[in-house]
Amino acid sequence: MNIFVGNLSHETTEDDLREAFEAFGQIISVKIVRSRSTGESVGFGFVGMPISDEGQTAISEMNGKDLSGQSIKVEEGRMKTNYRTSRARQDGSDSGRGGRGGFGGSRGGFGGGRGGRHY
Repeated sequence: MNIFVGNLSHETTEDDLREAFEAFGQIISVKIVRSRSTGESVGFGFVGMPISDEGQTAISEMNGKDLSGQSIKVEEGRMKTNYRTSRARQDGSDSGRGGRGGFGGSRGGFGGGRGGRHY
């Protein structure tokens, strides 16, 4: 289970996060998201726990708790979605390539025109 942890202090380390959550079960990953340009924490991170029940307990127990002087927000992590993929699903297509489908034929004509076989 992937757990989102928000409102982290910029001083919170991955070790601090691991220590806070390991009371609830096995931790398989800890990641604090950092700015590419500065390397500083952007104020949120993720904790991976392999057992969902333990993860749910950690979420309910840790949400709103103080960690490094900040009241943290803890919830189940969501999968990152690709904008193109999500837009394609909304309009009913699954290609994600835009709307220039045409009416048939390999060259976008009305079927049969240029390049087709004539019998």
